[in-house]
Amino acid sequence: MTLSRSGLFGDLDVDITPNAPLGAMTWYGVGGHADWLIRPRDINSLVLLMKRCQRSQTPLRILGSGANLLISDEGVDGLVVKLDSTFFKELNYHESSHESRVQIMAGADLTRVVMDTTRRGLDGMSALAGIPASVGGAIRMNAGGAFGAIGDVVYSVTCLTRQGEKVTYHADQLRFEYRSTNIPDPIILSATFDLQPTDPITLRERVKEIFAYKKSTQPLGESTAGCAFKNPVDPVTEQRVSAGKLIDQAGLKGLAVGGATVSRQHANFIVTQPGALSEDVIKLIKQIKQHVYDHAGIELEEEIIIWRRDEDDADLP
Repeated sequence: MTLSRSGLFGDLDVDITPNAPLGAMTWYGVGGHADWLIRPRDINSLVLLMKRCQRSQTPLRILGSGANLLISDEGVDGLVVKLDSTFFKELNYHESSHESRVQIMAGADLTRVVMDTTRRGLDGMSALAGIPASVGGAIRMNAGGAFGAIGDVVYSVTCLTRQGEKVTYHADQLRFEYRSTNIPDPIILSATFDLQPTDPITLRERVKEIFAYKKSTQPLGESTAGCAFKNPVDPVTEQRVSAGKLIDQAGLKGLAVGGATVSRQHANFIVTQPGALSEDVIKLIKQIKQHVYDHAGIELEEEIIIWRRDEDDADLP
């Protein structure tokens, strides 16, 4: 697809990178390029860009922190938008005698949010320590784990519709489920969270404990995008079971395809080595799914998102 820079974004207040090395911006560190990487500096530029992409049927994707994402080796077409300007990373606290809330823009880094709220002695985000994500991506996937999920403390979420209009959903309109939400709009702009004042020293120790636990059980120092698979529902017990345990029981720790390997520390993590291809990860995913089904009769579903060129995985149109 040949895109007109002047027609779509040439007059907007944005940073522009043509043929952007998108794969290198993800936690896996593999994959191809984006035709255009666009970083809006303000909300008006983002709204206009969305409207123009909608009218011209130009594919548009939103890139968060690059965690939980695999870029195909051939890259992706259309526009990739990253909300990492100062405006899209702001935190605004609203504290009074009867409530403590923080409004966080979607491009804010979740780890930094956890640290900032912890320093202020405001709990609610501590359960998310060690989860790599932007706030927008964490909301979209209802990021979480054994200690809790981000949806547990959401007060409201503000989005942009496909028509470029702002809409705000309050907690009673939202449904946060396992790794999903019912948010219908393509772009999350910000979220407001209910926080609880607490002793900052006690809170800091809790966050340290969570970080230490994850460091001891997950390959955080390697190139990996977090859990590769969702925890599936056992068809017999109708309860969720650990995907990592199923992969381990199938004897797959250390299984490798090219430069992609099943972590020996945590079987639900795929790690990549220098020179790995996105296709290595994709082939390894297929092998893991087949082996687990053969061993346990349970089908695994990917938790990571895969972006491919010329496929219907764009947020717009």
